[in-house]
Amino acid sequence: MKINSKIILAIIIVLPILWFLPDLITFNDSKIIESSESEEYTDIIGLFDRKELSNNPHAEWFNQNYSDYNLDQKTLDKLKPLFKDLEITVFMGTWCSDSRKEIPVFYKLIDKLNFDEKSIELIGMTLEKTTPDSLELNQNLINVPTFIFKKDGKEINRIVEFPLETIEKDILEILTTNNYQNPYDF
Repeated sequence: MKINSKIILAIIIVLPILWFLPDLITFNDSKIIESSESEEYTDIIGLFDRKELSNNPHAEWFNQNYSDYNLDQKTLDKLKPLFKDLEITVFMGTWCSDSRKEIPVFYKLIDKLNFDEKSIELIGMTLEKTTPDSLELNQNLINVPTFIFKKDGKEINRIVEFPLETIEKDILEILTTNNYQNPYDF
């Protein structure tokens, strides 16, 4: 009878802990950092400069995700010569978890390659995926972020919402083959 009472006592003690444990632990698999609720939050809408992502409340998630990601050096070495004369248009939402994850990684890649940011057009979108100047028109946007890669003003290909492998490996495939298909190519 003593064993049964010890088991029951253990269950009574452990069960409430297990019940509330998920609330006590926060998982951050995608390394998305939300801005604190005490700050006034404002999304960035329209054409903007990357520097705006270094300001609060965006700096928290941008800086964390930038520093957490490790680029593949072998892929970087292959990419460096391919970035010559490349133009990139990026549609994103500062409200979007995929943008919060992929945009810092993209800029870490840009920084490592010493790519001229004047060749990047960064556009923030509303929740409805619109912009004040209708920059999204005729762009066939499905989801954000969308990275559109161009040479001589002509679109080569795009990454939509998330890379299939990693951002650097997907870009390498875009720039070296005609085989890349984003998840929404059908």
